[in-house]
Amino acid sequence: MELFALNITNFKIDGGSMFGVVPKVLWQRVYPADENNLCSWALRSLVIKHEGRIVLIDNGFGAKQDKKIFDFHHLFGGDGLEEGLAQLGIRPEEVTDMVLTHLHFDHCGGGVKLDNEGKPALTFPNATYYVSRSQWEWAINPNIREADSFRPENLHPMMESGHLKLIEREGPLFPWLELRICEGHTRGQMVPIIEYNGTKILFAADIFPATAHIPLIWNMSYEIDPLKTIQEKEMLLREALQNRYLLFFQHDYMIECCTLKETPKGIRVDRTLSLKEFIAEKA
Repeated sequence: MELFALNITNFKIDGGSMFGVVPKVLWQRVYPADENNLCSWALRSLVIKHEGRIVLIDNGFGAKQDKKIFDFHHLFGGDGLEEGLAQLGIRPEEVTDMVLTHLHFDHCGGGVKLDNEGKPALTFPNATYYVSRSQWEWAINPNIREADSFRPENLHPMMESGHLKLIEREGPLFPWLELRICEGHTRGQMVPIIEYNGTKILFAADIFPATAHIPLIWNMSYEIDPLKTIQEKEMLLREALQNRYLLFFQHDYMIECCTLKETPKGIRVDRTLSLKEFIAEKA
């Protein structure tokens, strides 16, 4: 198995939106904001090459979104989606499986692009696009809280292409890739867990956007069910600690991966490292 972290882009967004009810005087100590109250975040995907498959987990904003979205998400740096894959020697048509943790536009917007005639087309034309059924049904009938995040131009082309596969329940997608389903951030968010050389890697998605969100009550303002998020975090953290999982962070600008330890204040970060460093240690 080969694993690659793909840093599609970085972005800046209001710090309060990412820490909800946690006072700025607290979160600023561990995740600093600039003079405009903007914090820097990453937008990473994970690429898995194994047994003839090329699996991509999430695909970023994409390039077709309405400009007003980027009035609040200030993009900078990163390798790009197709450009980053090219650096890994992967062409879009070689991707076999597109796993979408959920359908907020920063996680699925890159899966559909506009062709030369301005018509929507799949970025990965030979891939199966996976999303949970509960998230799909939630997204195509959006609630007032999340309506701006579920963009029709990202969703309908996936269904119309015939490449969309809805996951009915959590469990193994492949023998080495398990999908858990969480409900607190948004209904039906899938949390992938990858088996790599005897260690499981938890793709933290938006249940743990960054290491700063490991404390149970440090959560984003976007949660639709904050108490459920707390329960799900506690369950996953306990499992990850007991089984020595590696956590891979999609949004932490400063830290790519970490292990966990028990402390008097609860489960916290132990070691921090990059995915490349983890792979080198496992070699």
